[in-house]
Amino acid sequence: MVKILEDIGHFIKGFLSAFKQQSTEYLEFEERELENVFTLLLMGSFVGIPSPPTTLVMRLMPHMVREIYVMQQRVVDMDDIFGEISALFEIT
Repeated sequence: MVKILEDIGHFIKGFLSAFKQQSTEYLEFEERELENVFTLLLMGSFVGIPSPPTTLVMRLMPHMVREIYVMQQRVVDMDDIFGEISALFEIT
C-alpha cells in the first residue's frame, strides 16, 4: 500500500513539473510574439503598415533597444539570397 502511495506521489510531482514547464514555455513564446507585434507597430512604416503617431513612437523607442539589436543580429547572421538578388535588380 505504501509503494502505491509513493508511486502516486511521484506521478503527481512529475505531472505538476511537466505542467509548469509547458506553461513557462507558452508564456515565453507569448512574450516573444508580443515583442514582435510591438516592433511591428513601431517599425511598421518601413514595410508599409501605418504607424502610430511619431510622439508615441519616440516615447516608446528606448524600450526597443533589445529588439532592434535582435533584428540586426538576424540580418547579419542570415544568408539571404533573395535579398541579394533583389539588391542586384534595385527593387524598391
